[in-house]
Amino acid sequence: MIFAKHAKLSTGWASDVRLIVADGRIASVEKNQKPQAEDVIVDTVLPALGNLHSHSFQRAMAGMTEYRMAGKDSFWTWRDLMYRFTANLTPEHVEAIAAFVFLEMQEAGYASVGEFHYLHHQPGGTPYDDLGELSSRIAAAADLTGIGLTHLPVLYTYGGAGQSPLEAGQARFGNSVDRFNELVALAEGAVAQLPDDCRVGIAPHSLRATSPDDLMAALAARTSGPIHLHIAEQPKEVEDIHAWLGARPVEWLLANTAVNEDWCLIHATHMTEIETVNMAKSGVVAGLCPVTEANLGDGPFNGPAYLNAGGVFGVGSDSNVLISLTEELRTLEYSQRLRDIARNVMVVGEGSVGDTLYSGAAKGGAQALGRGTGEISVGGLADLVAINSAAPSLCALRQDQLLDGLVFAAKDDVVTDVWSAGRQAVQSGRHVKRDAITAAYRSAMKSLMASL
Repeated sequence: MIFAKHAKLSTGWASDVRLIVADGRIASVEKNQKPQAEDVIVDTVLPALGNLHSHSFQRAMAGMTEYRMAGKDSFWTWRDLMYRFTANLTPEHVEAIAAFVFLEMQEAGYASVGEFHYLHHQPGGTPYDDLGELSSRIAAAADLTGIGLTHLPVLYTYGGAGQSPLEAGQARFGNSVDRFNELVALAEGAVAQLPDDCRVGIAPHSLRATSPDDLMAALAARTSGPIHLHIAEQPKEVEDIHAWLGARPVEWLLANTAVNEDWCLIHATHMTEIETVNMAKSGVVAGLCPVTEANLGDGPFNGPAYLNAGGVFGVGSDSNVLISLTEELRTLEYSQRLRDIARNVMVVGEGSVGDTLYSGAAKGGAQALGRGTGEISVGGLADLVAINSAAPSLCALRQDQLLDGLVFAAKDDVVTDVWSAGRQAVQSGRHVKRDAITAAYRSAMKSLMASL
């Protein structure tokens, strides 16, 4: 049971709210109550966001790619460095890094994560004796931390548009469709050992790393569940796909696949106006990763046109160079302001930008991760975050300004408690297993750095 002085319910703000949680779901919402002896008492409770896009292993290289080399640095030069880094990761490293990353996400206020997992094999590309070894390590990290996991094994078959061969740095990622389907089945077995809210989807990496035939074959093997795909992140990608398939990436995908509410298209940064509108109307979730997109120089998403067309969006931490829920949301809005030389851009008509960003990302993230939540209502998963509205960054604000303050004025240290499907992992601002998980991460990093 949770007692909150204030709560952002699906019906609006309420005070003195008791939430009864049973089997991971909200069984009852009672307003104007008094706390009971057994209640966890918090200040303000909100629906917790899902982090819809993460490559957890990349957290370990944060800060290592910020030195300008000769010539012009870009996403593609960053990618080459990332490939070299992955060559030294062991299964033990992968698990320890993922656990620490998931802990950081929970302390930042995320209750769940979509792990877009493409590191599958040994260095050089030879499969482990257990093809699903590294997926099992991700599941183990989720089990340790208690985060709600949507595991997304990645189909990565080619090195670039036009079915070019895998590069040496991509060898650990590669699978045929048949072997990928085996991998998915093994991942499902590992995730089945986790709580019922955890699940497996699939992630054809991108149009450039698959082919039309392979993409269709992978989709045909799945009858339901989340489908995530990188798309239109960089101008070069758009040009290469257009030259190969005769259409821009988003244009081609919408015309050739049955994109629907199960899909999450990651980045979709470089779209025409008509692509933006058609993507919004398809019901797909736009998976936006503003901090990473800024760090890699991807460019800003076409936010106003997408929102005006009714588009659904969520946010993810992608490369995990910085894990901050508040920073993702404010960077999304600030990227639009810088481009348009305007203020308060990401809202349709009049209203609170902070509420639009936070509530929109809560619902979109839940949709993308297949969690059926995103708001506080009876029957929904108990994915909840508590914040301290008495914190200096928030204490002067009215209740209807609180989400604006959270998004634009606060840091993640206002988060006090987090529940993932009712499992409380964060108490008083700290993950309950922080010390052990952090020690394991430090040990893994010491081992990893010695091998580089």
